[in-house]
Amino acid sequence: MKKSLGVKPYLFPMPVLMIATYDENGTVDVMNMAWGGICSDNMVALNIFEGHKTSENIKNRKAFTISVADIDHMAEADFFGMVSASDDIRKFERTGMHALKSENVDAPIIEEFPLTLECKVVEAVNTPSGFPEIHLARVLLPHLPIFLENCLIHNADILPIPHVTVQFSWPSTVCYLIHSGI
Repeated sequence: MKKSLGVKPYLFPMPVLMIATYDENGTVDVMNMAWGGICSDNMVALNIFEGHKTSENIKNRKAFTISVADIDHMAEADFFGMVSASDDIRKFERTGMHALKSENVDAPIIEEFPLTLECKVVEAVNTPSGFPEIHLARVLLPHLPIFLENCLIHNADILPIPHVTVQFSWPSTVCYLIHSGI
């Protein structure tokens, strides 16, 4: 026999995603979020409330990059979740991190994060009032630091990367670490 626990986000842990965009002036913005992930072999979906600067940037540029926060940059990832680019346009600059312009999409690649996915928006789905918009995007190109190139498993559908990622946990807002070493 099973007991009903009610509707909650039971699919956890969720990776702490770093969503990087450019604003209308070309300034780098990075948002910390959990409500997103893989929805197909080459597609991702982000659920972002309309009021976020990142949502506005995605609508305007039709592109973003996704990185997974790692232990070495947990303080910066936390900062990206605590400070809004609407309130502080120098938010990214204050972290001391570095961004490269993607050659494939109109979005920045954050150099310090170990894995980055370049994404081109294919559809924005408006949802009922009070729910986040859903941005569906095609992953065009993943990036790994050169020092991790030996982690690639040729002809495989998986990519084990030896680093420690930061994960959101439910029912609390506590983050914890997952080691995905080989």
